[in-house]
Order: sequence, then C-alpha cells, then structure tokens
Amino acid sequence: MIMQQLKIITIVGARPQFVKAAIVSRAIINHNRNNLFPVIESILHTGQHYDDNMNAVFFNQLGIPQPTFSLDCGGGSHAAMTARMLIEIEKILLENRPDYVLVYGDTNSTLAGALAAAKLHIPVAHVEAGLRSFNRQMPEEINRVVTDHLSTLLFCPTSVAVNNLKNEGIIDGVVRSGDVMYDAALTFGKIAEQSSTILSDLQLDTKQFYLCTVHRAENTDDHKRLSQIMQALIEIAKPDCPVIFPLHPRTKKIMDELSIRADKSLRLIEPVDYLDMLMLEKHAKTILTDSGGIQKEACFHRTPCITLRDETEWVETIAAGWNQLAGYQKENILHCLLNQPQQTEIEEYGDGHAADKIIQTLLHHYKTDRS
Repeated sequence: MIMQQLKIITIVGARPQFVKAAIVSRAIINHNRNNLFPVIESILHTGQHYDDNMNAVFFNQLGIPQPTFSLDCGGGSHAAMTARMLIEIEKILLENRPDYVLVYGDTNSTLAGALAAAKLHIPVAHVEAGLRSFNRQMPEEINRVVTDHLSTLLFCPTSVAVNNLKNEGIIDGVVRSGDVMYDAALTFGKIAEQSSTILSDLQLDTKQFYLCTVHRAENTDDHKRLSQIMQALIEIAKPDCPVIFPLHPRTKKIMDELSIRADKSLRLIEPVDYLDMLMLEKHAKTILTDSGGIQKEACFHRTPCITLRDETEWVETIAAGWNQLAGYQKENILHCLLNQPQQTEIEEYGDGHAADKIIQTLLHHYKTDRS
C-alpha cells in the first residue's frame, strides 16, 4: 500500500521569504510528527540574493531545511533574472511534478515560480496574496498582481488584502490566513531575546537609538531621493541617540558612489541576521524604512515607524498610528518624527497560527480535489 502524501516545492530567493518559509516549514514538521498524511516539502532557492549574510545564515539560524535545489539566478536586469529563473525552475518542476508550488510575497522569484508552475498546470499557492500599493512603477507590484492572478490558493494576511482581490474579480481559493510574519515575530522574538547580543555589541541602550533601512530601487537609484533621506538621517542622529543603518548591498554601492560616510552618530553597519534585526526593531526609539516587512514588524513590536515611501501595502499600520508615510523629503521625514500620532491596538494580522492554517488548507484542498 502506497502511503498518501502531499508534495510541495517551496520557492524562495530573498531575505523576507526565508523568514516566512521558516515558519511554514516548522508547521509542516509539526504536522508530520502526528499525521499519517505527511506533507513532503522541497525547497528551491533561486539565488536571487546571493550575499551569504542574506541567505545561508538564515537557513542555518532559523532552522529552515537546507534547499533541495539551489540555482544561481541573482544579478542582472529584472527581465534577465526572471528569464533565467523561469528556465531553471521549469526543469525542476518537470522532473519532480509537485502537487503544489508554494511562493511568497512579491519578488522576481515569486513571479518566476508562479509562471513556471501555472504553465505546467501545477497549482500555485501564494502566501501574502492580495497586497496592493497601487503603484505600478514598483516592480514588486507587478510581481504580486500577476502572481495573484495565476494562483489557485491565495493566502491573505488581512481583510484589506481579501477585498483587494475581490475588487479584481478574484474570489475562488481566497483564504484569510493571518500573517506568517506575525507568527515569525512571536516565535523568533523570544529566541532573539535569549540569543542576540547585538545591543551590547553596538553599545546601545533600549529606546535610545533610531533604526534605518533603505533598499528599494525607487530610493537607491534616485540620487535626489537618497540624498534627501541621508540629509534627514544626519540631522536626526545625535551622540546620545544614534541612527543605526544596516546597509543593503545595493544601497552600499550607491552610497559609496555618492561618497556618503558614517560618523559616530550615523552608524553604517553590515547587514545583520534576522534575530539581531528583531532585537534592533524591538528596542529602537523609532524605525525609518522603505521595507514592507519592517513596517509590519515595527507594529508587531509596538515601535513607531516612518516609511520612506509615498504609499504602503500595509494600510492597517497607518490606521493604527504605528506607521506614517513620509516619502523621501527631509522636511517630511523630520515632521513625522516630531509629530507622531496616537497609537491603537491592531488585531488584523491573526493569532500567530497563520502557518498552521496554510498547511491545513493545502491538505483540505488537495484531498477535496481528488475525492
């Protein structure tokens, strides 16, 4: 007798996806301990982020199973990168024929995985479906819209995401699962408190420093925008309340070209691992970022956030007062810092069990589809 099982290939390629995949992989492992209908997961790493600080360390630290398949598709234009991924992912899917392809978020890896699977008639499950910035100038927006329209199962973190899909005519297969990043913040936040030494390493006191990240092309590739942001940071940074700025490789390259240097108050540091980043987020006075994930994590940790963009997918964080949209102009950034709104509690992101719901929904859909 052949034991029934559900075969999944999970496609990841960028730092936030590693964190989300870690939580879902843990839910799979827990399910398989006490279930006669196991979920067999293989991880395909596209290599979209090839810096060791931004991939291998996450697999090791967060307990994600090592990739079964590893590609080398980082670098180049969006078209070139996505094309290489499509070719290589298709080969793997043809050889292994999973029951589902699981993709996360809004990267080129997400789009390539969804396209390759859909063209081979393999169902696509999209974690973090339904997000919209309504800014088609962002490559991430194109990726998420196309992926949603290719997906069979769409796991939405919030009610707003569900409504966004409904407005585009997508109703079937939509599940409000909650946010796996909230699961991760709860799970790994406790681990970070016990194991991270980043605060002592950097000689930081809780709520006595600002944290900044900038990585989106709209900011890094526009010298006017990046210069305005840096002018604001220089003005904000004080000896008794420095700005800690972990540098994304893209941002570091541009800042080197602009000859932007660190000082004692504006401290440019190498990228930090996920647990260290959680500690910095939890203990910062305020976070300034253009990262979608960090906007949410700031809210999870009850740390005020200033978003260095003109729009956000995470409108719940704005409504709850934990987040403000500042754009890139120095005056706007400083105004937001000095005029923070009243914050309220937010329950939009679930109960910390989004990953369990995702796995149970996949199993239910698989069984129903074959009954």
